[in-house]
Amino acid sequence: MTRKTRITDEDALAYHLAPTPGKLEVRASTAMTTQRDLSLAYSPGVAVPCEAIARDPALAYDYTTKGNMVAVISNGTAVLGLGNLGALASKPVMEGKAVLFKRFADVNSIDLELDTEDPEAFINAVKLMGPSFGGINLEDIKAPECFIIEQRLKEEMDIPVFHDDQHGTAVICAAGLMNALRISGKKIEDCKIVLNGAGAAGIACIELIKAMGARHDNCIACDTKGVIYQGRTEGMNQWKSAHAAHTDDRTLEDAMHGADVFLGVSVKGAVTAKMIASMARNPVIFAMANPDPEITPEEAHAVREDAIVATGRSDYPNQVNNVLGFPYLFRGALDIHARAINDEMKIACAEALADLARQDVPDEVAMAYGRKLQFGRDYIIPTPFDPRLIHVVPPAVAKAGMDTGVARRPIIDMDSYELALKSRLDPTASVLDGLFNRARRAQARMIFAEGDDERVVRAALTYRRSGLGQALVVGRRDEIAAMLEASGQPDAIDEIEVVNAGTVDNLQQMADYLYARLQRKGLDQRDCYRLASRDRHVFAALMLAHDMADGMVTGATRKSAQVLSQIGLVFDATAADGAVGISAILHNGRLILIADTLVHEWPEREDLANIAEQAAKVARSLGLEPRVAFCSFSNFGYPVSERAEKMHHAVEALDARNVDFEYDGEMTVDVALNADVMRQYPFCRLSGPANIIVVPARHSASISVKMMQELAGATVIGPILSGIDRQVKLTSTTATVRDILHMALMAACRVG
Repeated sequence: MTRKTRITDEDALAYHLAPTPGKLEVRASTAMTTQRDLSLAYSPGVAVPCEAIARDPALAYDYTTKGNMVAVISNGTAVLGLGNLGALASKPVMEGKAVLFKRFADVNSIDLELDTEDPEAFINAVKLMGPSFGGINLEDIKAPECFIIEQRLKEEMDIPVFHDDQHGTAVICAAGLMNALRISGKKIEDCKIVLNGAGAAGIACIELIKAMGARHDNCIACDTKGVIYQGRTEGMNQWKSAHAAHTDDRTLEDAMHGADVFLGVSVKGAVTAKMIASMARNPVIFAMANPDPEITPEEAHAVREDAIVATGRSDYPNQVNNVLGFPYLFRGALDIHARAINDEMKIACAEALADLARQDVPDEVAMAYGRKLQFGRDYIIPTPFDPRLIHVVPPAVAKAGMDTGVARRPIIDMDSYELALKSRLDPTASVLDGLFNRARRAQARMIFAEGDDERVVRAALTYRRSGLGQALVVGRRDEIAAMLEASGQPDAIDEIEVVNAGTVDNLQQMADYLYARLQRKGLDQRDCYRLASRDRHVFAALMLAHDMADGMVTGATRKSAQVLSQIGLVFDATAADGAVGISAILHNGRLILIADTLVHEWPEREDLANIAEQAAKVARSLGLEPRVAFCSFSNFGYPVSERAEKMHHAVEALDARNVDFEYDGEMTVDVALNADVMRQYPFCRLSGPANIIVVPARHSASISVKMMQELAGATVIGPILSGIDRQVKLTSTTATVRDILHMALMAACRVG
């Protein structure tokens, strides 16, 4: 089990405040630079698609964003587990839902908060906005109004309307249940299924499970007043009445006796160990209450080792997470211009998820989670960051929609559709999330060497609060405490470990170690003691050398070259020692490594080959299969230049080493990165665009990285110091808190 992360109020507010308020922005998807562009985008050019849509409304899917736009709509009457906070206070949740649509399925989304608790007013408002969107995702609306609103909108609108609080949970629950019953050797039509919590999610779960074959009287629903049975009048409504069973059970404890399945969408502690003990063999327990389940997996397994347990928590196996469903349901529905999302599409989504969990898990997913994932009792539902979800689930949903007649524009070539889906998503977010998961399992003790800088202290706190491991901050405790108090977090000082020359008992041993390295380089014992006790970079490196931590991050307060020279006093970190600096560029769905951005000023043939090999190791530690391009201003010998020729000779050097990755050069960057341009050189050895760019000199590497960062808005991680025997990571003087944290992640995951 992974360690639970801690998120403070200050963390949450800071995340929503910076770099700009909120979590969304709007960007033009077409050129808007010249007068001609403006004339096409607006007047007079815009009149042409307007007239075309007036003649044929279906063309709105071709000429506007309608076909890839979902509205996330709420009135804030049931915000998360917080209750009725009102429309405005629900906006952060709705913005979050909108960005999840984009992140996981490349669906554009906008949040709309309606300031009314009147179902009729809500329904009318949504109906009037219908032409703008390809689908409606209802969110955080209290029961029973949510049932009324969704049903009416589904009847009166010709686009999908989906209340995720109901059906999202139901779909993922159904997927997990399919696999749990498969493992336990049971059929759904034979199972006694107990539901606790007859609200929106609970009723949706039981309805979908019945649509999959569960028998009505085998499904016992319970609420706060007990079993919902035929003839009960207290606390009933039409939605509960539809699931009233012929049963003598009157309490949850009664219902649990002999039950095969428990589905909980209620409250913490609703289920006891005694109830679990009374269930049938191989019981299936989905304790989905958030943030704390009805019963924890540890408590359930203490009395029933044969139990299969799922929760809503990410720190337990088998997380029932709605993000596995709603983005892909809408992706498939939008791509067929669906009129609705029906039960068949929801079941198809659940079946696709269940089938995916039974498949062999790719290495990059296992690497991301730090363990081998294999279908079984602790893996019945795919993980949210499985890259296959985007091209497995939407096609299943789309096919079901086509088969049931809700598609306006059926997909003709399903193979091409799946291929297009594979190319839609930004894989870099998965890379970062994978690093977070690996780091949580590693639990590395990380030294943050510059405790006099607020960014570094905040990064150390984030490292600790993210459950990644212990954060050791080099500095003076009183200064760091004052810094934290000024930022409104006076108690945070106890979350980190402040270290300095006065807190360690082996300072003399450190100084002696340094003297042994430097005594023939002009430094005496006093010099070495002074460096060990007063220079934070040297002190941190010495701590690492003496196994007092697993990695260190530095460089936020001094230039990289200066920091590297100080690190070099403790470790062999020069070009001659094989050290290399590699920067990771994350932009527009691509992850590219550029080397060397730190160590080699003017690398020659063998140096370039070394750089390529180190970069290949970094790529593989990030889950990439290396494809190296030695880049210059020339392509394969033209134009002729001494500066370009050495890049060609680097290829020859790698030829002699018989390495196990792809490489070629010299070539220009467009050939290296653009598959269409690369095809003009059919002899090129690379099987696809390069993901590692080796450049002629450090200055060209630095210019390239900073231009991508400033002009393109790329995320830059690095330079990642590779080729030394300890995990030392350098950041830049302009680094943000997030940049520093990313370098700590690299060190914790031993990247480089």
